[in-house]
Amino acid sequence: MVRFVSNLALFDRDLLRLRQKRARALGPATFLIERVAGELGERLSAVLRTFDRAVDLGTPTDALRHALTESGKVKTIIAAEPAAMRLDNMYPRVAADEEVLPFADASLDLVVSALSLQFVNDLPGTLVQIRRALKPDGLLLAALIGGESLTELRQAFAGAESEVEGGLSPRVAPFIDLRELGALMQRAGFALPVVDSDRLTVRYDSAFALMHDLRAMGATNVLSERRRKPLRRATLFRMAEIYARRFADPDGRLRASFDIAWLSGWAPHESQQKPLEPGSAAQRLADVLGTKEYSAGEKPGGAA
Repeated sequence: MVRFVSNLALFDRDLLRLRQKRARALGPATFLIERVAGELGERLSAVLRTFDRAVDLGTPTDALRHALTESGKVKTIIAAEPAAMRLDNMYPRVAADEEVLPFADASLDLVVSALSLQFVNDLPGTLVQIRRALKPDGLLLAALIGGESLTELRQAFAGAESEVEGGLSPRVAPFIDLRELGALMQRAGFALPVVDSDRLTVRYDSAFALMHDLRAMGATNVLSERRRKPLRRATLFRMAEIYARRFADPDGRLRASFDIAWLSGWAPHESQQKPLEPGSAAQRLADVLGTKEYSAGEKPGGAA
C-alpha cells in the first residue's frame, strides 16, 4: 500500500521536468495522453452545466486543452505548468507547480488534470489546495496512473536484478492504490466524490519498445531513491528475457498494463444533494417489503 507523506520526497520533480523536456525535444509518445484527454472531455460533456474559468493542472501536452475546447463547456482555459513546459501561445498560461498552487481561494470554476498527479509527492495536500481554489460548486475532474500499472515491467526488473546483481533497486514508481483515492478525496473536503478506473493494455514487440515509449513520455525512473549507477547491460537483457517469457501473448507480442484512475469531486455548496439524517425515512422497510416487523429479541410466531 502506497502512503503519501508531505515531508517525504518520493519523486525527484526537477529530474521529472528535465525528462519531460527531453521527451518533447525528441518527439513525444502521445497515444496515452490523447486517449485520456479524449475521454476526460467526454466525461465533462456529460456534466449539465458550463464553466467560466478552468485550469488545466500539469497535463504534459495541450491534448486536454483541445478536448475541453471541443466540448464547448468551458469559456476560458488556463494552462498551469512550469515555464519550461510551455509549448505555444494558444492558451493563457501561468507558471505553477502541482504541489504549490498560486490560485486564490474560491477563484476557479473547474480544475482538470491528465496523467500528472501520479508524480506529486503530497497528493492529499494538492487535493486540498485544489478544493480551496474552487468556487463553491466548482468541479475537479482528473485522471492519473495508479493501481498495478506497469506490473509486468516491475516484475521483470525484480527477477533480473535478483539473478544478475543479487538484490533489488527501485526501477518502477509505486502507484497509489485505487481504493485509497476515494478516502483522499473525502479527506480533502470534496463533496460527492467519485472514483473509478479502467485498465488499458498496450502490446509491444519487445520490452525495449515499451521502455522507448516510456522515455518518449518523460516517464522513466524519477524516484528520489533510484540507483545512481548506470543499468548493467546484463541486467537489462535478462529483464527483457524474463518479460518475454512471462508476459507474451500467443502471437509473441508483450503486454504492458496501465491502470487509469478517474477522480471527480465538487467543492461543497448548499444546493448539492446531501444524505438523509438517520431516522428520517418516511416509510418503514417492513411495509415496503410486505412483511411483519419484529422488535429486537422477538422471534417470529411470538416466541421469546
